[in-house]
Amino acid sequence: MAQYSYMVLYMPRGTSRDTARRILTDHAEYGHWEMSRLRLYPDGSRKVTLRRQVIRQIRTPLGQPSARAR
Repeated sequence: MAQYSYMVLYMPRGTSRDTARRILTDHAEYGHWEMSRLRLYPDGSRKVTLRRQVIRQIRTPLGQPSARAR
């Protein structure tokens, strides 16, 4: 099962749609985040939950060949 790390962004009600799009695009392109949840409140503020997959590397002992080399 995949593991994710999460980041929550809060955008106040004065944030335009274009600015919010630009912020989310920057996080997606440069931080490899994807939108998990968006909550739009009645006052116009937004709460965005972003997630990205946690990739764990397996360390191999120095003297042993990796599985790919076999």
